[in-house]
Amino acid sequence: MTPVILAGGSGERLWPLSRRSFPKQFIGLAADQSLFQQTVRRAASVSDATPIVVVNDEHRFLAAEQLRELGASASILLEPEGRNTAPAIALAAFQAMADFRRQVSDANASCDDTTGSEAPILLVLAADHVIQDVAAFERAVTELEPAVRQGKFGIFGVVPTEPATGFGYIEASADSGRPVAVDRFVEKPDLATARKYVQSGKFYWNSGMFLTRADRYLDELKRFRPDIFAACETAFSTSKTDLDFIRIDSDVFKHCPSDSIDYAVMEPLCAEKGAGQVVMAPLDAGWSDVGSWSSLWQISEKGVDGNALLSAGSPTGKSIMKDTQNTFIVTSDRLVATLGVEDLVVVDTADALLVAHRDRAQDVKAVVAEIREHGYSQYECHREVYRPWGQYDSIGQGAKYQVKRIRVKPGGRLSLQVHQQRAEHWVVVSGTAKVTNGDKTFLVHENESTFIPIGQRHSLENPTSEDIEIIEVQSGSYFGEDDITRLEDLYGRL
Repeated sequence: MTPVILAGGSGERLWPLSRRSFPKQFIGLAADQSLFQQTVRRAASVSDATPIVVVNDEHRFLAAEQLRELGASASILLEPEGRNTAPAIALAAFQAMADFRRQVSDANASCDDTTGSEAPILLVLAADHVIQDVAAFERAVTELEPAVRQGKFGIFGVVPTEPATGFGYIEASADSGRPVAVDRFVEKPDLATARKYVQSGKFYWNSGMFLTRADRYLDELKRFRPDIFAACETAFSTSKTDLDFIRIDSDVFKHCPSDSIDYAVMEPLCAEKGAGQVVMAPLDAGWSDVGSWSSLWQISEKGVDGNALLSAGSPTGKSIMKDTQNTFIVTSDRLVATLGVEDLVVVDTADALLVAHRDRAQDVKAVVAEIREHGYSQYECHREVYRPWGQYDSIGQGAKYQVKRIRVKPGGRLSLQVHQQRAEHWVVVSGTAKVTNGDKTFLVHENESTFIPIGQRHSLENPTSEDIEIIEVQSGSYFGEDDITRLEDLYGRL
């Protein structure tokens, strides 16, 4: 069984904490580890196979670093652009089949017995879900696996806790045994219809998690959506290895139609009367897709007044909630106080503040769209930006200067680069940096500094076993990240 972790998506409804360059799946929203890391660990509880991670190209180093923190490895497929779940799972299926054929070939070459070898099963998981009862999830996987090995398609149907209108539903067949046969998939309903679904006891939320044999998925995708199959097959066959990543051919993949696995495969299979090809394991495991601030508040620990606090990314985040009920506060390091309010969401970050009624939490995406239209940087990234070598925080800026706090992890190295519109002054405040400044390379120790004139090539690396911290003062006329010409780069970003 090969876990497939779909780690694309922007999580716009969780702005301002989730942003395009650092989306919700890589944030520790419900625990110390990120949602992505929790998903990797959950997958490891049911399979010891190396997972396949499908991620956007711009998030590749985030995924790789968070896997490294777990001590885990993965095949990381880089999507040039998002095309929904049907193409993403197809790419993973092609990768799983290629790995499987290679293993069988190696076994045959060494005269190992391959009798009874079968195509790998894909356990398809979204990287941004919360499952509080992992044991219940494991039981559901075990329930589905025998039917899937026989060629059926498995899906996890969440036992509904309310008549939610934000999910699609799955209708289970009556008296079909276990796992349960699926009659049909239905769209997100209005409230009255959702109430009828929940009262009937036959409907489950569509979790977006699947169990399927890789070869069966590709066969049915080719039958129902030959255009998606062909585009993914060609894009995968022309993919290239780039460092620790598998880079999917952009020129081919950009022509691939966008569609979900539900529309492309699952619904057509259910529509074939008498086929009984889709089966479901009911899942009652404290599942949430963390699709809005309201849904995150629902699964958070609350006080007697229904209030919850999330200290995002910092243990110093704190609040005072006086005469406040059913309110969710998210803060990083500042004190947030509320007085005489109820049913609010307050999300405070270093460079943006959101105040919304909990009933309007689903509409945050519209706010993000307006931020994007105005060209504000808060749509794209946080003040603190992550790079493969570490991170930097823009702590101050004026008309002719910008100040950054830079942290470089052990072995990390900034690219050898030049700027045409700014000079830089580096002050080492912690550790020892190895600096290239023009034609010279030398060590800069704590409380020492170096100056880089405009147009001079320069680089910095951490040769030690501890993080180093640097204050960078930029001076000049322009400080955009596009004023970087990379001459050499350890991470292939030329």
